[in-house]
Amino acid sequence: MKCDYHIHTSYSDDSTFEMEEVVKLAIKIHLDEICFTDHVDYGVKRDWDDPQGILYKNDTVFMNVDYPSYMAQIAYLKEKYKDQIIIKAGMEFGMQVHTIPQYRRLFHAYPFDFIILSCHQVDDLEFWTYEFQQGKSQIDYNKRYYQEIKNVISLYKDYSVLGHLDLIVRYDESPLPFDFIKEYIKDILKIIIKDGKGLEVNTSSYRYHLNSTQPSIEILKLYKEMGGQIITIGSDSHEQSHLGAYIEETKALLKELGFTHFYTFKNMMPIAHAL
Repeated sequence: MKCDYHIHTSYSDDSTFEMEEVVKLAIKIHLDEICFTDHVDYGVKRDWDDPQGILYKNDTVFMNVDYPSYMAQIAYLKEKYKDQIIIKAGMEFGMQVHTIPQYRRLFHAYPFDFIILSCHQVDDLEFWTYEFQQGKSQIDYNKRYYQEIKNVISLYKDYSVLGHLDLIVRYDESPLPFDFIKEYIKDILKIIIKDGKGLEVNTSSYRYHLNSTQPSIEILKLYKEMGGQIITIGSDSHEQSHLGAYIEETKALLKELGFTHFYTFKNMMPIAHAL
């Protein structure tokens, strides 16, 4: 079974990939199941119907998903292509502690199959612009990043997997030695394993030319050693060339590391599939 469980479309403000075009391409490249996971980033973005209006920064739109339209389109495509591919409804929640109440309301408003919990900002400061890192040492901003994730997952439980757990590595000139962050990672993994949550392996690490998977092989090994089982695989697709990329290679890697299954989700419940 070949699945892609991290897909962005034109409902995200950083993609122009139309949802039905994703489905057509997924069928063409023989994906069996896909899950749409468009961005929601409270704190730095407003909702599509926010009374304050759409937020612009340097003439760029920063807006969360139009939720009613998004869910209706997924339902339409599920029915239209039901004999050709399985389609699931998910989202990627880019969470910070102070935004938890907004995500609680959103989660309970719609029938999601799957939620990726990611950390894209801390204190409403972006990583990709290096606002967050400014004025901090590499060790300090890494610690602050992992502490925010731990704080969020200690309080918020309506999610399926942690997305690209070591995302901050993408913005490092060179990664910190694993021993520098190992205890922070262990604390996070203890919580997700206890709560019955999982980890995403995000295959975008290949297109970003990182030196390892995301999360790293060290993190995946530690997760396995600590008893973690739930793993999803997603391309973090934003355009045609990303969809389904490196899924099979990642399955082979997970098998080498001793994992026996990868997972899909339905109604927020994990479903195991043999690697």
